[in-house]
Amino acid sequence: MGVVPFPDGSSSPAHMPAPASPTSSPGPAPAAAVSGAPAGGARTKGAPKAVDKETTAGILLGIGAYGLWGLLPLYFFVLMPAGAVEIVANRVVWSLLFCALLITVTRSWGTLSRALRDRSVFGTLAVAAFLIAINWLTYTYGVTTGQAVEASLGYFINPLVSVMLGVLVLKEKLRPLQWAAVAIGFIAVGVLTYSYGKLPWIALTLAFSFGLYGFVKKRVGPKVDAVTSLSVETVVLAPFAAVTMIYLASAGTATLTTQGPGHFWLLLASGVITAVPLVFFGAAARRLPMTSIGLLQYSAPVLQFILALLVFKEAMTVDRWIGFGVVWLALLVLTVDMLRTARKTSVARRRSKASLKST
Repeated sequence: MGVVPFPDGSSSPAHMPAPASPTSSPGPAPAAAVSGAPAGGARTKGAPKAVDKETTAGILLGIGAYGLWGLLPLYFFVLMPAGAVEIVANRVVWSLLFCALLITVTRSWGTLSRALRDRSVFGTLAVAAFLIAINWLTYTYGVTTGQAVEASLGYFINPLVSVMLGVLVLKEKLRPLQWAAVAIGFIAVGVLTYSYGKLPWIALTLAFSFGLYGFVKKRVGPKVDAVTSLSVETVVLAPFAAVTMIYLASAGTATLTTQGPGHFWLLLASGVITAVPLVFFGAAARRLPMTSIGLLQYSAPVLQFILALLVFKEAMTVDRWIGFGVVWLALLVLTVDMLRTARKTSVARRRSKASLKST
């Protein structure tokens, strides 16, 4: 798909980002590395089984990551009456503390220190931090104000935005089916604009902020893993988040300590809820090919969409169903192109290996 952005914002070539590392190379490890097969390509009896176990683990971890992201609206719902600004501020502060714990357990303080001292890495992640803050604020606002359907739309159209950014920013050449998908996506936005009576700004802000976030994170490449990246980003945002929390408390509008112990601990849990899916995703990305990750990505907005309809009881007019249908058609075209390209690449690799053996 050109660059496909992952939910934590890292990116890998296909076109969606691969966060424990979002930037880890996707795909299963070589059989020798996984199963202890001897060097030189000799296979041991257990090698296929080891690879199968890795793939199964990757799928389960990927489902866990996207499932948790898909169920996130329920978390924001139970945090009411906390608003989007307070939720995101708490999410940043408690994520930083949880990341500090993870870095201590994994003994990665040296890696974090090097990332903070490297100007190019720190500068890039600082830009990424503000982009993801916009994304978090917009998404939380959408869910807490009864616009979860439109919020899910943002993540449906995100792959289309990522492909378009590849053309506009990276000057990539699109295949015919990719062009068709982007064109259908533009039609969908027009239909949804007519349906909503306004531009679906929540969906577009989510799609573009996350798409740009993935583009920016791609510049960091394999220099930082998921936990280090998240830690640097929260270090950048933490002062703003802390000031926000203090301001809300002084203004008497903070809910952290006014809604009982359950609400207090739920807000504190935002650090765990932010970091755990990223860890799952990083582990999945190391075990699965990009094609599998690209297909799994749709499970999160599907879950969000279902929750918006069945749990939050948001209305869907006929016009909106048509608009979403056009979006899903665009995604189907994009997915077909991704699968065809992956198949051709696989066939080409097998032929290349066969020709090398014959010579």
